[in-house]
Amino acid sequence: MEEYTSSEVFLGNDDKKGFIRSPKIREMSWGNMELEDGASYKDCKVWPGGSRIWDWRETNTHHKPGIQPADVKEITEKGVDVLIIGTGHNEGVYVPHYTTDFIRDQNIEVIVMATDEAVKMYNSLVQNTSKRVGGIFHSCC
Repeated sequence: MEEYTSSEVFLGNDDKKGFIRSPKIREMSWGNMELEDGASYKDCKVWPGGSRIWDWRETNTHHKPGIQPADVKEITEKGVDVLIIGTGHNEGVYVPHYTTDFIRDQNIEVIVMATDEAVKMYNSLVQNTSKRVGGIFHSCC
């Protein structure tokens, strides 16, 4: 278990002193993801201490060519150790190699899987490790 310095902020969402953990995803259904803090999104980005909607229009994202480095850049800048990508319930969103390379080039572990399994993995890592976990999740196809 890692130790955290007193200079780190504690937001009250974990019992480890000075540790900011990512919000867990409480519920998920087709087209909706609800976080433990009550935030609700169709598609979302999450990181230690925060979350927001993943608006595909910001980066002109489409199912193909898929998730671009610009889609995950914001999350990588939050200092995450691992980034989970949920590609939809039926894996309808493509993740090109240059996106996973972009993540790995920053010494961030990347895990790509169908959203149902990705959310389980994400919540498990958030709950059971001291890793700083980020995620980007598509809640439909």
